[in-house]
Amino acid sequence: MLELRPNCERCDKDLPPTAPDAMICTFECTFCRDCVETKLHGVCPNCGGGFAPRPIRPPEALRRHPASTVRVLARDPVDSV
Repeated sequence: MLELRPNCERCDKDLPPTAPDAMICTFECTFCRDCVETKLHGVCPNCGGGFAPRPIRPPEALRRHPASTVRVLARDPVDSV
C-alpha cells in the first residue's frame, strides 16, 4: 500500500492525500508536479526512474489506512537540476 507522503521532497510543498499534483516514482519518492516538470525534468533524483501521478485514495479507505505524516526532504536540493 502506498504511504501517501505529505510533501514534495524537493520544495516541501504540502501534498495532502487528495492533491492532484502529487507525483511518485516506483519507490514512492514524492514530488509536486511543478518540481517534476521544471526542475527534475521527469527524472527522479533518488532512483533515476520516471514519475506517474499519485493515485488518490478513496475517503473510506483513507480512514482505514491513513496517509503518512512523516515529511521526507532531499538532503541537498539543487535548483540547477
